[in-house]
Amino acid sequence: MKIRQLLQNNAVTLFVVVVVLFMIIPIPTQLLDILLVLNISLSIIILVITMNIQEALEFSIFPSLLLITTLFRLGMNISSTRAILRNGATIGEAAAGQVIRSFSQLITAGNVVIGFIIFTIIVLVQLIVITKGAERVSEVAARFTLDAMPGKQMAIDADLNSGMIDEQQARLRRAKIQREADFYGAMDGATKIVKGDSTMSIILSLVNLVGGIIIGMVQGGMGFSEVLDTYARLTVGDGLVSQIPALMISTATGMIVTRSVSEGSLGEDVRSQFTAQPTAIMVAGGAMVFLGVLPNTPHFALLVVGIGLLAGGFFLLRRLHGATAEAAAAEAAAAGEGSETSPEAAPTQADFYKDISNVYQLLTVEPIEMEVGYSLIPLVDEQSGGKLINRIVIFRRQYAQEMGFVIPTVRLHDGSMLGTNQYIISIKGEEVTRGEILMDYYLALEPSTPVKEIDGIETVEPAYGIPSRWILPENKEMAEIYGYTVIDPLSVMLTHLSETIKRHAYELLGRTETTQLVENLKRTSPELVEETCPAIVSYALLEKVLRNLLMEGVPIRDLGTILETLVDSMNNTRDPDLLTESVRGALARTITRRFCENGQLRAVTLDGEVERRIVASLTKNEHGIYLAMGPELIQPIITQLSDSMKKFQELGQSPILLTSQVIRVYLSRLLAQYFPGLYVLSFNEIVGTVQIQSIGNISLQSDEKRAVGA
Repeated sequence: MKIRQLLQNNAVTLFVVVVVLFMIIPIPTQLLDILLVLNISLSIIILVITMNIQEALEFSIFPSLLLITTLFRLGMNISSTRAILRNGATIGEAAAGQVIRSFSQLITAGNVVIGFIIFTIIVLVQLIVITKGAERVSEVAARFTLDAMPGKQMAIDADLNSGMIDEQQARLRRAKIQREADFYGAMDGATKIVKGDSTMSIILSLVNLVGGIIIGMVQGGMGFSEVLDTYARLTVGDGLVSQIPALMISTATGMIVTRSVSEGSLGEDVRSQFTAQPTAIMVAGGAMVFLGVLPNTPHFALLVVGIGLLAGGFFLLRRLHGATAEAAAAEAAAAGEGSETSPEAAPTQADFYKDISNVYQLLTVEPIEMEVGYSLIPLVDEQSGGKLINRIVIFRRQYAQEMGFVIPTVRLHDGSMLGTNQYIISIKGEEVTRGEILMDYYLALEPSTPVKEIDGIETVEPAYGIPSRWILPENKEMAEIYGYTVIDPLSVMLTHLSETIKRHAYELLGRTETTQLVENLKRTSPELVEETCPAIVSYALLEKVLRNLLMEGVPIRDLGTILETLVDSMNNTRDPDLLTESVRGALARTITRRFCENGQLRAVTLDGEVERRIVASLTKNEHGIYLAMGPELIQPIITQLSDSMKKFQELGQSPILLTSQVIRVYLSRLLAQYFPGLYVLSFNEIVGTVQIQSIGNISLQSDEKRAVGA
């Protein structure tokens, strides 16, 4: 059993070793016949496999297999050359076995000159047409695949961030992209092997012919015409036996690198795409009939083919119209069944609202609501294959794991007053944003420096405001090659919804949600909850602190630490803003993980003089503390921050401003009016192991220099 398993695991290795030995050791002609037939069979199997796969990675061993089959074919070629040169002068056409002799008789048909010409044409067709074309396609596919890798990686990251896929699926898709790049890179080199194989076949054929003439005349004592006839026949037969498999392998090479946009096997694609165009078939048939009635043309052949094409196209056109009519009738019947209601059984609106409890239902305000236009309903309707609801469920789970807050249910319904491609997102009954997407297009996000501009409808990505274009599906791969990040319509809508929910999550946290969070904590820390909430920390105060944290993107998952910090800090103050700052300091590790990457924090800092001026601007009244900054101080800060925001955009990172704890909360609220996506952090919220990298420093002196230079 172990020997059998060992042989199975090393079968390919043994096969390669044996093939190499065939180049050195003579083999009997009977065995040579079997191996030549096996070579032809193997090439047919490979060609059929490449025509039935949907994508190239289904046959990822092809580059290695191409090398093995080429080595096998060369081994057989060398063995047959040895047999021809050694035995040709004595036993004639039977020198290299039955297979080569049969092929030589088939192609020469009694005339060795015709056979040699046909053989030369086959070799040149393979070398110049098939092999050269496959080599060029492989080269271009390899370059385009490598150029498109960054765009594909960004698309995977976008799907992961929007909740369309999880981490495991993202890892698998990244691995697939890497395998595609490796495969096409290997194919680029493997086509050089096919080209060398074709060249070597020509050289071996010349060796057979020239060497055979020399050996036959010098060693065999044969006449020139007899030697030429014998060795030319054997050369043609030997060349065909090797060139037919080589031609099939070359065709398979070109086939596998052109299967980039297939949805099925080649046979299925040809049948479906040809039968979908009956008009083209009928036009071709009409052209053939027209040529058939002209004088001095092959009337019979043209008329037979033309009438056949006309009949076939007419049959396909009738079947296509019949299928369309049946689909329309089925849709109308379904709509009719859905609208059939008994007038007597259907209550009127007046009857319904006679019950006052039904009127109260009109007062309900949905926390999150999304209205979609008519053409976007298939994205929402699960019966039609819509996946938006599932994607929202995945987003809710991911947000809960990251931020510690469960997003309420999103109510989805169609909007009769909207455009067909529009949608509206509302928070607590009021519209906060809207967007428009095109169902049959892809959204291509423009890079900062695109390789080339792609054709499309100019627009702006709704979630982040990135300049974009709606492109046709057939331009998707080309856009990725040019550096665009391509997103499907469903992901565009979900990303806009998820980012909107994140920005307004603090509004969705009310007294009920706060109570639910505390009850959830009670399962793991009952003593802490009983001691603190609501005995010391009221639900109202806890709600304000949690909303402050969510408003600035700080997770509230560690509710136990939040409660303990509140209890310790309430001895000094009961101001929710100051208590929030104490909690943020206790959540330093959480904030660091949230905003730092690879142990580094890139941020804009404030000059010491600027901080002192801001501290001096703090004013207290009966409503609390606020900043009373004059325009001479606000304007330089806003101007320099605007310049720094461009640097953050180039780095692909959320903008961060580092300040002292004293002014953080007040400066954050002031700057939120000008930079909604800016995060203001204090130094005590960052753990000491993090390396802070300043990409800008806001100072009054630099602004004064700027004014002088102007």
